[in-house]
Amino acid sequence: MAGTSRGTRSSATTVEVAGHQVRLSSPDRVCFPGPGYTKQDVFDYYLAVGDGIMRALRDRPTTLQRFPDGVDGEMFYQKRVPARGVPPWLRTAEIAFPSGRTADELCPADLAHVAWAAQMSTVVFHPWPVRAADVDRPDELRIDLDPQPGTDFVDAVAAAGEVRALLDELGAVGYPKTSGGRGVHVYLRIVPRWSFAEVRRAVIAFAREVQRRRPDLVTTSWWKEERGEKVFIDYNQMARDRTIACAYSLRANSRATVSTPVTWDELTEVEPDDFDLRTVPPRLAERGDPHAGIDDTPWDIGPLLEWADRDERDGRGGDLPYPPDHPKMPGEPRRVQPSRARPDPAG
Repeated sequence: MAGTSRGTRSSATTVEVAGHQVRLSSPDRVCFPGPGYTKQDVFDYYLAVGDGIMRALRDRPTTLQRFPDGVDGEMFYQKRVPARGVPPWLRTAEIAFPSGRTADELCPADLAHVAWAAQMSTVVFHPWPVRAADVDRPDELRIDLDPQPGTDFVDAVAAAGEVRALLDELGAVGYPKTSGGRGVHVYLRIVPRWSFAEVRRAVIAFAREVQRRRPDLVTTSWWKEERGEKVFIDYNQMARDRTIACAYSLRANSRATVSTPVTWDELTEVEPDDFDLRTVPPRLAERGDPHAGIDDTPWDIGPLLEWADRDERDGRGGDLPYPPDHPKMPGEPRRVQPSRARPDPAG
């Protein structure tokens, strides 16, 4: 890896990344027991995919999914950077949770931030869909296609095809990636003009339109008991403090798969297991990043907000339930599982 220099002690290594010295301790500790990948392997992986992962993480508040004892051990999400013991060059951004509390999260300005996180046993990176310049207005719209029991990756790919067709009609450019599991994610850069609530509302309108076109394939039902064997468009991934593993992030599974950007043409030909810690760095070096142009075409979500207004006006749907950790939101329906719901005394 160009631009790095290693120390001489076997128990610790010092690496120069983006002009900063990053210490790597316990490089031989096993992180992925199945294939035997070590902390050093994870560290080297993130340096090797630096251009791609920085395109996904740069200036974004980022939650770290850490595994100090490897992916088979205990895990925790780190949302607050410690006040002490961190490099002086480490950048953070203050974000606000739905509760109103705040936290200073890691906000990668360069690849050294990713390397530092890998030293801290981070396996998965979960960036917010905002930039540090305005943490309350998303610049990234995320469409999460989540196969339900009885469906699989091939069904998510079929749903992604419907998403692409609708985006084409809207004049929007979507960028697909594998989730690292059975799902598919489609990302769009958007103009950072709207709140989380507004962008979430736009995604709900988009998802409902896809569902109308393919009710046999797609569902927007929040409650699992109502989804059936379909692909769920998880609109709540655009709610505040809900995040998705970013492009080029490793996933915490036995195979060390990677959430990998692909072209639309490739999407119908690949399998999630094609992309892992060993295969993705040479792929990126040889083919380049399919998401390289993602920042070039920010889109105005105005048409989707008009669809949302239309749906509400025509009685075809208002708001949908928020995640359980959110406070009750204006206009939100009752957050009660349908099979357990009692008649609404107000209705």
